[in-house]
Amino acid sequence: MTNVPFSDVAFTPAVKAAQEARGSRHGYASMEQRGGWSDTITPDLAAFVAARDSIYVATATAEGQPYVQHRGGPPGFLKVLDEHRLAFADYSGNQQYVSLGNLSENDRAFLFLMDYEHRQRIKVWGRAEFIEDDPELLAQVADPGYPGTPQRVFVFHVEAWDRNCPQHITPRLGLASVEARESALRERIDELAAENAKLRAAAADRE
Repeated sequence: MTNVPFSDVAFTPAVKAAQEARGSRHGYASMEQRGGWSDTITPDLAAFVAARDSIYVATATAEGQPYVQHRGGPPGFLKVLDEHRLAFADYSGNQQYVSLGNLSENDRAFLFLMDYEHRQRIKVWGRAEFIEDDPELLAQVADPGYPGTPQRVFVFHVEAWDRNCPQHITPRLGLASVEARESALRERIDELAAENAKLRAAAADRE
């Protein structure tokens, strides 16, 4: 049996043909021969996931109509269940249930994880499901103190993931980073103000 590269989940024959026609197929073929992408949640990926407070989830209807949804919460709201599964608690929203309905007829899904501050992004392909009536699993992924009532669990089964280059990512800072930098600047301003006051006092004493 021939081992199929995990990247084949994205690099379909049509995609490979486009790569070949535009000169990038050789590089990606070499990547595949070196081991390519992985279907395992490594410690490095787990750490990246634990720092995220915002993700994008893509699903599609049975006919292939795509839908992208944002999900957010405290850093680490997306949990690692094991080496091949990610999950988060689904809270009450606008009650459109588009992702839930899509997954009931097409379980293929995609996660897009962005770190704007450090210009990093990770793409994750796989299959997903919403699990209801499992209080133990819900308690495992829900964040105590987070406003809202968790209703079900979104479980993502990883089939492949890839880390993208930082090209074209516009850096953005989250509120916590802005506040930390502002605090450091204020401390420095206070230090300079105190130093300036001492110098003025010393100059006054010499007059």
